[in-house]
Amino acid sequence: MEKYDLIIIGAGPGGYEAAIDAAKTYKMKVALIENRQLGGTCLNRGCIPTKTLLHTAALYHEVKAHGEELGLTGTDGDGFDLEKIQERKNAVLDQLRGGIAMLMKSNKIAVYNGTGTVLDRGRVRVELTEGGTEELEGSNIMIATGSVPSLPPIPGADQDGVVTSDQMLDWSRPLNSLLIVGGGVIGCEFASVFSSLGVKVTIVEALDRIIANMDKEIGQNLKMLMKRVKGIDVHTKSTVTEIRKGEDGMVCCFTEKDKPVEVTADLILISIGRRAYTEGLFSEESSEEIRTMKMEKGRILVDSHFQTSVPGIYAIGDVIGGIQLAHVATAEGRSAVAAMNGAEPPVDMNTIPSCIYTNPEIASVGISAEHAKAQGIEITSQKYPMGGNGKSILSLQERGFIKVIADAGSHKILGAQMMCARATDMISQFSQAIVSGLTLEDMAKTIYPHPTFSEGIGEALK
Repeated sequence: MEKYDLIIIGAGPGGYEAAIDAAKTYKMKVALIENRQLGGTCLNRGCIPTKTLLHTAALYHEVKAHGEELGLTGTDGDGFDLEKIQERKNAVLDQLRGGIAMLMKSNKIAVYNGTGTVLDRGRVRVELTEGGTEELEGSNIMIATGSVPSLPPIPGADQDGVVTSDQMLDWSRPLNSLLIVGGGVIGCEFASVFSSLGVKVTIVEALDRIIANMDKEIGQNLKMLMKRVKGIDVHTKSTVTEIRKGEDGMVCCFTEKDKPVEVTADLILISIGRRAYTEGLFSEESSEEIRTMKMEKGRILVDSHFQTSVPGIYAIGDVIGGIQLAHVATAEGRSAVAAMNGAEPPVDMNTIPSCIYTNPEIASVGISAEHAKAQGIEITSQKYPMGGNGKSILSLQERGFIKVIADAGSHKILGAQMMCARATDMISQFSQAIVSGLTLEDMAKTIYPHPTFSEGIGEALK
């Protein structure tokens, strides 16, 4: 039986980054188990493929929409090939998977391709993909198995013509229309991809606004831009009651303001969120302590150090619920490794940026004015409309803004909401400000180069 200091089940950003940190920083002997590809959902079925498609679609839309204005010729016609777009996406994934494999090798991390099952404290069995089994022994075990798309109990949601984000990422057949059930991050990003490629897109969302977890103003602006610029129909406060096959495609039946509505589309995408993935993680051979590990609604419960109810077994990322983002899983994994070694967490888990890669991009960190009011915090709010930003004008960006929230008395930065080009790249300036306890005046001392999108930050701080 091979012995390790740490056995990690799941090679997504949480798992493989924790493996590197454990091996490099703490000199631990590490085994990493993955039953699909290195990189997990983020690299193979989430962040990277989605953003690759978004980048391609945005380029196409920009040339189609502004080619004549920019003086570019040869922009007429349907100049895209979905199969080639998918080939490009797959090439990106191959390159990044190869990079992770090299990191595992250079850090002497043993990679097992198969399904890991926790048998007891310190014991994991691997059902190898190529056949056979292997049993590993470890001082610590980390569960980082991630999540899978949730499927709602909608009649007809399990038939052909209805897909999840996993299948949508590999879609290469022509589409004239697409209906998306769910107006969260995943739904809105896919809406941006396919509407940019000329597909008629409809979003059906049960809540009162799209991306409801973000600042209300952002949701309202995005809905308006989707309709005006991309021609996307957005139905909020709408509950899907049935999906069925029709003569001209798939029919989605829903109620909107207590009235029945039917919309027909070539394809229906279900994107209502994700659920913790624990398939194969435990078995009848697992000890009672493992089989009775504390869980809630399918997710594994952990303490502040990410340790489960079983000492020596940790869990991080989507499998524990909470904020399901790749960079959160990475931070949790690194913090769990630090806890195993009696060290302080290397990152501040209280300040987590969120990003949406629509056009324009959306990013936020800290609290919004809404949340501050609900908590009884007196704030000052400063906002700069990016319509006056030189880089935004010359690059034909849509309307947007940068909003900064600070404590009314001390002027310490409490949060920021951005809806503009490169928002996802610039939000880290505010994350750093919050972690470092900077004030509006501290941030305003910085000279921002011209012409850049980041100049908008300087303007918002004035």
